[in-house]
Amino acid sequence: MKIHELITDTDTLADLCERLAKSDFVTVDTEFMRENTYWPELCLVQIANEDEAAAIDPLAEGIDLAPLWELLCDNEEVLKVFHAGGQDVEIVYNFTGKTPHPIFDTQIAMMAISQNEQIGYANLVESWLGITVDKGARFTDWGRRPLTDRQIEYAIGDVTHLSKIFPKILKKLIKTGRGAWLDAEMDKLADPENYANDADQAWKRIRSPGRNPTVLGRLKALAAWREGEAQHKNIPRGRIMRDETLADIASHPPKKQGDLTKVRGLSNAWKDNDIGKRLMKVIDKAEPLSKDEMPEKPKRGAPLGKEGALVADLLKLLLKIRAREIDVAARLLTRADEMEALAAGVRKLPILQGWRYEVFGKDALELVEGRLAFAVKDGRLLMTHVDDVHAGMMEAAQDEVITAE
Repeated sequence: MKIHELITDTDTLADLCERLAKSDFVTVDTEFMRENTYWPELCLVQIANEDEAAAIDPLAEGIDLAPLWELLCDNEEVLKVFHAGGQDVEIVYNFTGKTPHPIFDTQIAMMAISQNEQIGYANLVESWLGITVDKGARFTDWGRRPLTDRQIEYAIGDVTHLSKIFPKILKKLIKTGRGAWLDAEMDKLADPENYANDADQAWKRIRSPGRNPTVLGRLKALAAWREGEAQHKNIPRGRIMRDETLADIASHPPKKQGDLTKVRGLSNAWKDNDIGKRLMKVIDKAEPLSKDEMPEKPKRGAPLGKEGALVADLLKLLLKIRAREIDVAARLLTRADEMEALAAGVRKLPILQGWRYEVFGKDALELVEGRLAFAVKDGRLLMTHVDDVHAGMMEAAQDEVITAE
């Protein structure tokens, strides 16, 4: 494989992207810093196909990343392969308002062909290539220039290894016939709505303090205000105010600015500084949340109770057995809250639809409805249908009668 030196000019980048555009796939990774900023600072982009790889310096003076964004977001012929790519996709969206498409995530794919739910990159490389990744450069300052040879070598290794691993994963997915299982997961990863930073929706990420429209209206206004303050200062939103403090103020709003000193999580300076004044204006102008915006009440069946909780525990046991039998990550099949809903009588669930129903939901429903039981055979816990158990018992009884005669 041809490894390029660090690309720092637009013409070289354009030539690279023109060549990569002829590939079936490219592997992509980024290095960024976001500990002290609201917006993640993109420091490096690594990209490769099966023949060549390069690192691109987005901080280089005068470089235009347009050819790269066109390849990632507008070229539908080339598959973009990431590993745990959520934050990488977010960065692309922040620059372009678009997400890479079509997209493939090897961490998600591993859930369909193994019991690994969130396999890390180093473990992925170790398991598929037998190579130990040097983690020493992982937490270096990627924003400092010049980058060292060790940093660049480490960064490019992320995509060169992935370009060798992806075809192997794809081959196994095709062999097992589980590629379709991942369609919805990949679509979710590429959905721009997941990365749109709408300040008016920021309150939905905060644990809601009840269902009082007045309180929720304040929470919405305060969360939107905090987003604006953090964006303007380009600092993490938690540096303005923690979620817990925001929810507390929404539930128990101070009557005057001086009362901000009584709010846990705020310093005394808030009682007379400008940001405290802006906060009080937001509180004063907040309107109750409209009926259309009120969050839906959780859809639940009957309360679980002790018996229902036991059924839910049996479903979790069933899930472990099935995941082990077919070598798939349990998380890909269902979640604990979904199994509890099934035990409580809810039937409109993803687990009872499509491939999840065929693989696990059908047996889960039969267990809840008393048609499936557990059995131990050769020291292994197995599932068995109740009708089969009865038939076996009847056959055994008949054999005993014949023997006795």
